[in-house]
Amino acid sequence: MKKKTVFALRAIILLAAFAGFLTSAQSGCEKMKSRSEYVGFPQSFADLAEKVKPAVVNISTETTVKIPGHPFRHYFGPGEEPFGDIPDREFKQQSLGSGFIIDKDGFIITNNHVVEGADEIKVKLADGREFEARVTGRDPKTDLALIKISSVFKNLPTLTLGDSDKMRVGDWVLAIGNPFGLEHTVTQGIISATGRVIGSGPYDNFLQTDAPINPGNSGGPLVNLKGEVIGINSAINPAGQGIGFAIPSSMAKTIIPQIKEKGKVVRGWIGVSVQNITPEISQAFELKDTSGALVSEVVSDSPADSAGIKRGDVIVSFDRKDIHKMQDLPRIVAETAVGKSVDIKVIREKKELTLQIIIAELTEEKLARQERQSEDMPGLSVDDITSRWRSRFGLRENTGVVVIEVLQGSAAEKSGVKPGDIIKEVNHTAVRNLSEYNSAIRNASRNKAVLFLISRAGRTFFVTIIVS
Repeated sequence: MKKKTVFALRAIILLAAFAGFLTSAQSGCEKMKSRSEYVGFPQSFADLAEKVKPAVVNISTETTVKIPGHPFRHYFGPGEEPFGDIPDREFKQQSLGSGFIIDKDGFIITNNHVVEGADEIKVKLADGREFEARVTGRDPKTDLALIKISSVFKNLPTLTLGDSDKMRVGDWVLAIGNPFGLEHTVTQGIISATGRVIGSGPYDNFLQTDAPINPGNSGGPLVNLKGEVIGINSAINPAGQGIGFAIPSSMAKTIIPQIKEKGKVVRGWIGVSVQNITPEISQAFELKDTSGALVSEVVSDSPADSAGIKRGDVIVSFDRKDIHKMQDLPRIVAETAVGKSVDIKVIREKKELTLQIIIAELTEEKLARQERQSEDMPGLSVDDITSRWRSRFGLRENTGVVVIEVLQGSAAEKSGVKPGDIIKEVNHTAVRNLSEYNSAIRNASRNKAVLFLISRAGRTFFVTIIVS
């Protein structure tokens, strides 16, 4: 009896333990389920994809390309062609891309490079309908374009532009488009980074995602879990998998209305050239950190000149928006309305000043003027010899220009130029100050080596920098 009793007790204990385990597991699952619901973890993207896909279009274009009858014709004079008079030829080049409908009037957002130069544009919806379309406006600087269905249509599905500024690294997104001609492909991923600068233009501010984006996805939407477009898929990194870039919807919201109304974009301009602040420059200017945009040049008679901005100022805020890095300033200025008066905060000689500046319109003439005035060698920043640089580099000379920064990997670095060097001549032309240096650089050939006479620690020597 005692053995049976002990066996029964053991069985009861084991059953109780197993029941406890089940209860604990069930509770854990409920907690995980509760947490999944709390963070918005999707069990499936099917409903979202079904909601979004109808407004996504495949874009096919046809462009006429001319090929000269003889590619070396320009080497010979009239009647000297040794191969006879070979006529030029034409052929039709086709390409594919993506886009999405934004309103019932048939307007579609896509990338500029998808439709640039196209003679014919056709869009195809998920339901099989096909329409002809035409370009209504483009903005090459941000790679955005607006096209409109020009054939008869009705009952068009649409998508809404969301707020990309609210997206955080780690948020779920879907990319929808036409990769490699595979219609209405849906891929899933997260926001990998924001504010990416990839060197595609002056207003880079990309969302980075690991949602697979491939050729043909260009112009298609990147959507959040609400089905709102928070990015326009635009670029890929051919050297890496799982790295794609999208134009933020916040940028599209400022660009699209302008190209819809005017066919082009009107941008603000203040007339400064700026550069990033390296740790060395931060130390030289006795700054707290490397935040801000360092003014390297001010265009004469520009809004910046009228506002009292000077070379060496560090712009830390523009129109109540913080400037964290140099690339922030051109984008924020460009988005500011022409004629608007805004506050601009600068740090000058360790003191913060607030100036007022009136925004002018950026034109090609003003841009060219700014580029002419801020001539410099690639990878090389220079300045007049001031007390700041004398103290920083231990300089004793008074004439010439001092090298304050040499970009790593640049032609200047490869030639052996170092911060603290004094440039005395450019192509045998003496330079006593920054104005004379800029003039000498402008006169130097841009297609060959430029000769510099350098003074370093009391000795002089020549170096050449190859300008491509």
